Amino acid sequence: MNDKPVLICYDGSADSRRAIEAAAELLGPRRATVLDIGPVITGAESLATVSMVPAGGAFEEWNESDALRRAQHGAELARAAGFTAAARAELDAPTWEGIVTVADKLDAAVIVLGSRGLDGAREVFEGSVSHDVAEHARRPVLIVPPPSGES
Repeated sequence: MNDKPVLICYDGSADSRRAIEAAAELLGPRRATVLDIGPVITGAESLATVSMVPAGGAFEEWNESDALRRAQHGAELARAAGFTAAARAELDAPTWEGIVTVADKLDAAVIVLGSRGLDGAREVFEGSVSHDVAEHARRPVLIVPPPSGES
């Protein structure tokens, strides 16, 4: 299993930075892909399309560029933590589905992601990417919870 890459999900949040640190401690130095899944089109962009027609795929290009910038930052953090890391950006909705698809393409040994620690009604209304990934992935998933006292 050590020759398969680790897939680290990174969105720029403190939760995802903590996930990189935990993965480095638990999994040691190895190959990793740091992934950010951006939206195909954001809510604000969909409103903008009602009033104007964007130049062929401009929103998608912006979103992918933004996701790649975040993934590159996450890869820098992962390299500093001891991984041999590459950045990857994808656009997909829902986010969990994009993560599982990339994990399958890479045949990742494990998917690593941070959790906001939502529970009950907040999880139902806001959704939980980590919960959905764990439910649908066909491989191990390491979910790093927030520090105690946060959620």
